[in-house]
Amino acid sequence: MTSACILVVDDRVDIRLSARFALEDCGYQVVEADNPLQAQAQIKAHAIQLVLLDMNYSRDTTSGKEGLDLLAWLQKQELNITAVAMTAWSNVELAVKAMQLGAGDFIEKPWKNQRLAQVVSQQLKISGLKKQNQKLNQRLEIVPKTGFQWRSPCMVELYQKIEKVAATQVTILLTGENGTGKSELAKHIHTCSQVHDEAFIAVNMGAISESLFESEMFGHTKGAFTDAKNNRIGRFELAQSGTLFLDEIANIPLSQQSKLLRVLECGEYEVLGSSQTQLSQVRLISASNGNFEQLINDSLFREDLYYRLNLMQLHIPALRERTLDIIPLAEYFIDLYAKKYNQDILTLTLDAKEALTRYHWPGNIRELSHLMERALLLSNNLALNVENLGLPLKADTPSSSTTKTTEDLPLMTLEAAEKKLIQQALAQESQNVAKAAKLLGLTKSSLYRRLEKHDLFPK
Repeated sequence: MTSACILVVDDRVDIRLSARFALEDCGYQVVEADNPLQAQAQIKAHAIQLVLLDMNYSRDTTSGKEGLDLLAWLQKQELNITAVAMTAWSNVELAVKAMQLGAGDFIEKPWKNQRLAQVVSQQLKISGLKKQNQKLNQRLEIVPKTGFQWRSPCMVELYQKIEKVAATQVTILLTGENGTGKSELAKHIHTCSQVHDEAFIAVNMGAISESLFESEMFGHTKGAFTDAKNNRIGRFELAQSGTLFLDEIANIPLSQQSKLLRVLECGEYEVLGSSQTQLSQVRLISASNGNFEQLINDSLFREDLYYRLNLMQLHIPALRERTLDIIPLAEYFIDLYAKKYNQDILTLTLDAKEALTRYHWPGNIRELSHLMERALLLSNNLALNVENLGLPLKADTPSSSTTKTTEDLPLMTLEAAEKKLIQQALAQESQNVAKAAKLLGLTKSSLYRRLEKHDLFPK
């Protein structure tokens, strides 16, 4: 781990040299400045964590104004840099003013090296706690621990693969339809990893606009752009030493993909508004239901980025492919929501279980979860039957009035069929693109690309 970098600001060479010897003996890196103006330049050029600051300089040897001005500047920058003020004589009033402007402690010259080391160590610990607190305040994800055990062979096999790779730092790409549980699987991988005690940070890449990509991912400094009124820690720094989960990774704008690629290739990035290069140490997991081969062919996704993300790919089967898990999952959700809403735990009748198993689950686990939550809240009985479930009627069931055999379907080109299906989905969902995309099993961005291709944007 890199040792802390300390800036010593004093106009006397012998004082700076004495501080350097004492601090380097303690394992710290030391940078020097002989006046407050030079100190500002050093702070901008280096990742300073503590400033050891003389209060008086040749221009004014008694008031401490130059030192106070630098403290005021530091406070305004909000750089999370702690300061220790020092002066050649005891001055209680000056010490109070320094503390009011953010100095963490005060030390008199000449100092004792043991006292200097103690003060510096204590202030660095306090600064570290403040930084950690800021990270915790920005955390978006809490990793819940669930006790569900998968029954289906395909999921048992998948979890066996996870056990082999979770303890490594290999980059993982999770693929599968919407609602199959990619986010939960990412959390499980983190829980099984060697960094399970560190942060798990999840980011929905589809929800980040192109203009805010750098700020959200790498952070920004105060004043970096018009609305940057405070420093912000980026997701890579929040996840430092832990796991960063990038959901809907295929939705990253092409213009921003090179910036993500750089971090994956060399682990380097810059906070927006700062010229200092930061080093990232995170376990990266990404997920998508997109067709990367098609995206790459359409020049919407960089092939080199895809290969960086896809060092290890794990495909999550759709719920209809793991029927042995449907009833146990339904009962798990009933128990979960009964506790959440303080209600009695309901049982499933045999016909309800049969209906749940037969249903095709286009929304996968997410749909099952929502359905069981709604059924629990609306039921007046202790047993849930088919009517209580309110399952949508499957389009290809014999009871459906719209059923057609393959012989009834007109022959047409695949492009014409795609256009017709999109028109039908939009009509059924009252021109709501998001709902139509879900009905077709596409992401919203994928449907938008097809709408543009066929010139079918809702009027």
